[in-house]
Amino acid sequence: MALRLGEMLIQAGKITEKQLEKALEIQGETGAKLGEVLLDLGYISDENVINEFVAKQLNVGTIKLKDLDLSPEIVELIPEDIARKFNVIATIKVGKLLFVATEDPGNILVMDTLKFVTNHNIQPVMASKTAIAETIDKYYGADEESIGDIIETLDSEDDIDIIEEEEDDFMEGELLQAVQKRPLVKLVNGIIMDAIHMKASDVHIETYEDFTRVRYRIDGNLIEKSTLPFRLRHAIVSRIKIMAKLNISERRLPQSGRIKVYIQDNPIDIRVSVMPTIFGEKIGMRLLDPRSLMLDITKLGFPQRGLKEFNKAIHMPFGMILVTGPTGSGKTTTLYSALSQLNTPKKNLMTVEDPVEFNIDGINQVHTKAEIGLTFAAALRSFLRQDPDIILVGEIRDGETASIAIKSALTGHLVFSTLHTNDAPSTVTRLIDMGIPPFLVASSVKLIVSQVLLRKICPQCKTKVEPNQDFLDAIGMTPEDAEKVTFYEGAGCSLCHGTGYKGRTACFEVMPITAKLERMIVNGATNLEIGEQAAKEGLRTLRQEAIRYMVEGITTLEQVVMETSSQ
Repeated sequence: MALRLGEMLIQAGKITEKQLEKALEIQGETGAKLGEVLLDLGYISDENVINEFVAKQLNVGTIKLKDLDLSPEIVELIPEDIARKFNVIATIKVGKLLFVATEDPGNILVMDTLKFVTNHNIQPVMASKTAIAETIDKYYGADEESIGDIIETLDSEDDIDIIEEEEDDFMEGELLQAVQKRPLVKLVNGIIMDAIHMKASDVHIETYEDFTRVRYRIDGNLIEKSTLPFRLRHAIVSRIKIMAKLNISERRLPQSGRIKVYIQDNPIDIRVSVMPTIFGEKIGMRLLDPRSLMLDITKLGFPQRGLKEFNKAIHMPFGMILVTGPTGSGKTTTLYSALSQLNTPKKNLMTVEDPVEFNIDGINQVHTKAEIGLTFAAALRSFLRQDPDIILVGEIRDGETASIAIKSALTGHLVFSTLHTNDAPSTVTRLIDMGIPPFLVASSVKLIVSQVLLRKICPQCKTKVEPNQDFLDAIGMTPEDAEKVTFYEGAGCSLCHGTGYKGRTACFEVMPITAKLERMIVNGATNLEIGEQAAKEGLRTLRQEAIRYMVEGITTLEQVVMETSSQ
């Protein structure tokens, strides 16, 4: 049976039993390693003595780093941020076996992590904590000048600082200093900064058979930004995982996390999703910039009549207001703008979302966690015991959530929510298809807003064009009507990255549920019948509103056809 470290030191005459008892007592109080306690107490004066006995105890070798001339190529098998975090350094490589100097050779988790990161079998060797730290500074610090070669287009003043939300092994200043030195770290930071500067909503880092590419989603469309060195694919993924506090040794299962950073004193929240693919892991990052959140309801793009109806509905004492549209159409922004108007100390506002995209002071926001049973429906039930005035349900996905939301709206609460439907009239039948009786839909729903986002023509390269006849036929515009309109498109320039579009604007269809529509819903009217009656009462469809934007030279004929359906 292997002897314990304390027993080995006593047998060797390095410490006494009384000294060991005192050290063990302090170790029990502080949780520190026994060797560190013995050094702090002065019972052992040389760190190398401890290392020798730990090496014997674990049956591993020892190494004196200052006597070695390490190969930079071998050292770089372990990324700098990992080397600093675990205080390890690669020393010698024999085939697929990598000898790694460490102060804690018995830490199996660290060894497994290094095996995945380096794709080598790991043989730990014992070295002093101080010697490892000095060697890390010596070898990783030598690469500082190569940073410019990798991110030569980036401004040094645009660096980002990682916000540590939990305590780490390092002081914040030391950690920031460590992660800013490595060219790989600079590259990942540069991708994030570049995406934010280009106002991208998402970043995709994708690995294929022989290349890795980066794409940004800008104004709803994916744009290929760059191709990265294939050899860096695992290192880039590992760096992002570390930033998001994910398990870098797990490559078989999806993972999700978040990164919070400051760029020029502005906080940016980044939601990270990692997905294993056949050639490696794919990274998806959703960039949430609070500065992009438009809370002024008058600037969202509502038509005059629609804005009046929307304002009237959100100030009702109870009832349900639904915002519908495809994914990424700005529904959350519309709902947040409504809540911001209602957010006063006199009102108890509660939201359940998946995920909570933006934090708003004064509103109680709940993030669903289906894995532990905190679903939309479960949260809604609890909300009703929290004395709410206004409730936001991020999305109605099933009949149970719809039923509780409807009942909440009928019992004195103002309820906001979203659905995925193409237009306002079809929202009514979607609720009925979910199992909600027509009379409950009619009595609870007060207003339905359907919306899409239209890409705006780039103002710098805006050019007159002849309209596409197929597109004109699709929207039912006659040649005579077309002659009265000047059609524009973007030719493509540096401002719009060659796309011809710059920014997006919301297009709304606002349908209040009037007494006439209530009776029609109870009597089982179809989508078409509801739409025809709403049109008689003044409803302008999404397509009609989109055509107005086109006539005003804000968007293109192609966008009208692609983003709206005929009704």
